[in-house]
Amino acid sequence: MEGVRGNREVPPVITASVAVDTALLILKIAFLVLLYLFIWRIVRTASRDLRLPQESFILAPSREGGIAPARAQVHSGKLVVVKSPELDEGMDYELNSAQLTVGRGGQNDVALSSDEYASARHARFEPRQDGVWVQDLGSTNGTYLNGTRLERPRRLKHGDVVRVGETDLRYEQ
Repeated sequence: MEGVRGNREVPPVITASVAVDTALLILKIAFLVLLYLFIWRIVRTASRDLRLPQESFILAPSREGGIAPARAQVHSGKLVVVKSPELDEGMDYELNSAQLTVGRGGQNDVALSSDEYASARHARFEPRQDGVWVQDLGSTNGTYLNGTRLERPRRLKHGDVVRVGETDLRYEQ
């Protein structure tokens, strides 16, 4: 006999209803867990972005009452190829006021089309008023500064070696 409890019979409809309610409760709990994980990822990403150095776009007024002329000098330098499967050793790339991107894609300033370990948009070098900064652009294999993986943008010092894929670039002022 199906659904017998003691002396009373429990209709199969009630046991099926209990199974459906249990399944729905499990699905609700799983949905809430996924929702909280999603919110946690958003908060973590936003807090990481807040910790990155931000540039200020506030212009200081000049003594004449107008906008102050841009007198801040952008630090520049050059990147020298130390080792690369594609680029010639000793080749250099001038860092002027514009940013320089490195990666496997053809849209980059330094294209590493045959470097299998470089991402399409791998890293960016950005001259600023306080020095030249390097930033990983979410590459798969990471960008390394003096052997340490970049987790956030870092300012370069003379002689620093940046690894992008299998290419090593030395920063010189």
